[in-house]
Amino acid sequence: MTAQRVAVLDLGTNTFNLLLVKITTNAYYIFRNEKIPVKIGKGGINQGLITDDAQKRALDAIDRYKKIIDREKVDRVYGYATSAFRDAKNGQEIRELIEAKTGFPIHIISGDLEAEFIYKGVKTAIDIGGDDCLIMDIGGGSVEFIIANRDRIAWKRSYDIGAQRLLDWYHQTDPIPQKEMERLFQFFEDTLTELSVQMNLYKPICLIGSSGTYDTLSEIYQHNINRFASGDETELPLTSLGFQHIFEQIVHLNRAQRLAIPGMMEMRADMIVVASCLVKYTIDKFSIPQIRVSAHSLKEGMITVLQEEMTKHSKVSIFGN
Repeated sequence: MTAQRVAVLDLGTNTFNLLLVKITTNAYYIFRNEKIPVKIGKGGINQGLITDDAQKRALDAIDRYKKIIDREKVDRVYGYATSAFRDAKNGQEIRELIEAKTGFPIHIISGDLEAEFIYKGVKTAIDIGGDDCLIMDIGGGSVEFIIANRDRIAWKRSYDIGAQRLLDWYHQTDPIPQKEMERLFQFFEDTLTELSVQMNLYKPICLIGSSGTYDTLSEIYQHNINRFASGDETELPLTSLGFQHIFEQIVHLNRAQRLAIPGMMEMRADMIVVASCLVKYTIDKFSIPQIRVSAHSLKEGMITVLQEEMTKHSKVSIFGN
């Protein structure tokens, strides 16, 4: 089958991503990968609102992406939006505005479908193995937990406890005060009760992290050990001990000091503390001995589903109902 040139737009709460892909029924090649730190959840996510400033940043990013897509003459565009669009009172309105400006279809997907895409994306990067692992994707608006092995998902759930929400709730003073960190850990304990039940049932042997927080933790770790992953590696370096050392460092620093850490990305410097607290809680609470980091997540999962549909010649929407 002739390769199609496909654009995948991922309109996340922190970052708007664009993947340009040549795709066939049995392979795909990413020939352009762009990301813009739009932060549409900033200032309004916990009030169920995408603010005017955030809307402007979103439209500016979309304008840039439309120019790229038009110039590259892609065959099809697939756009999806996640937590901030799901929960905001004006999320549908802004989605419709983006569609009107670009002509691109934008689908607001459920947290359940988001988790499924993440699982499929991680599987393209890592051999999960036959034993159950916990996949955790920390976004700005939501966090997806998936207990799975290479063959099936045993349990999955999306929680509205993404890093932008946690930042607004618990990290208003920098560095984060010890009392606020204790409140944050108690919040995890109170909120993640179903996760606890499922973890005790399936007893996953490792944590697989995907998306921005883990990318940044891996970058810092690579600088710490002076060994750097090549651009084509799909599993990124990070150990449990390496994470613990990074955690103990960053929770005592202010933003300027965090930015001085080799490997720290500016777009992650604000949310890295609360996100790392969630990683720390999960590892310690469930005594998980191993961390692995997938370079692939939601976007790559969506491409995998597109390939599956091309193979089956299915007419079913990849976005479900």
